[in-house]
Amino acid sequence: MQSVRTRPIAAGFSYFLLVFAAGFALGTLRVLFLVPVLSERYAELLEMPVMLCVIYFAARFVVRRLLTRPGGTSAVPALLAGTLALVLLLGAEFGLVLYLRGISLEQYFSERDPISGTVYYLSLVVFWFAPYWFWRRAD
Repeated sequence: MQSVRTRPIAAGFSYFLLVFAAGFALGTLRVLFLVPVLSERYAELLEMPVMLCVIYFAARFVVRRLLTRPGGTSAVPALLAGTLALVLLLGAEFGLVLYLRGISLEQYFSERDPISGTVYYLSLVVFWFAPYWFWRRAD
């Protein structure tokens, strides 16, 4: 059985893996099939509601399964899980994705569409705080 201290770590890793796997699969489909037809901006904007649903269900699942609180009232485990997942996601994004696309970090930010990029950054904030939101709803 996991201790109270390791639960946020397991939850953060699980949350990251669920969302990253879905995002990687959807991103591949987006690049191969939607971008040539719709353009980068519209393909990313079309993908975003699906990713927000993935975030919703992944956060809910992780909180229910890994962050149950037997009498505890601290939100720290949920915030730690979201923070760890965000750090892992950004690491994967800046490491793996930039490597696969063959671009630098500077190119990544300069080539980002201002509209779909802003929506993506806002979705990262949702991703970060979704475990906390579900933890608060568990009352």
